[in-house]
Amino acid sequence: MNSRQTQAKILRNFRKVHRATGALLFIFFFIISITGILLGWKSHSNNVIIPQSHQGTSNDLREWLPIDSLHKKAIVVLKDSIATDLSSELDRIDIRKNKGMVKFIFENHTWEIQLDGATGTVLNIGKRHSDFIENLHDGTVLDNWLNTSSKIFRVIYTTIMGLALLLFTITGFWLWYGPKKLKKHRKKRPRK
Repeated sequence: MNSRQTQAKILRNFRKVHRATGALLFIFFFIISITGILLGWKSHSNNVIIPQSHQGTSNDLREWLPIDSLHKKAIVVLKDSIATDLSSELDRIDIRKNKGMVKFIFENHTWEIQLDGATGTVLNIGKRHSDFIENLHDGTVLDNWLNTSSKIFRVIYTTIMGLALLLFTITGFWLWYGPKKLKKHRKKRPRK
């Protein structure tokens, strides 16, 4: 088999792999692309995807209330301002020293409460849709649904999708470059 035939065979094989992988993982690539776009725009979504971070009165931590006091205040605000039956279990506390603000983000629902670190004043109450979008983007939604503590589905999902993207990059490059190389090789061949 000559060099040109070998290149043509490689090109056909890459085309098959590229097509099969694309067809097999189409829905996952679609989800990743849409959620990726949404996550990229979350801070510019006019509070639709994630609430804007508001400015507190002081970024000097010595002037701040203790975290446990701020936490108690956030739970009171959650129960009084949103709903008494919502879980107060925290997912995380996001301290924004430079903004003088603390975000309390809850585990079992999408609400967040922003408090002024120094005064405890409520700066904002808002819904965080970005956490669900991120969980959908990286496959954590399956781990949450199946209640796996090791997050094994996220690891498997991100590994498969990362390898698929790498495979798409390699085969896609070859599908672009291969015909150019074949055409160049054809021009070099002496005519009989």
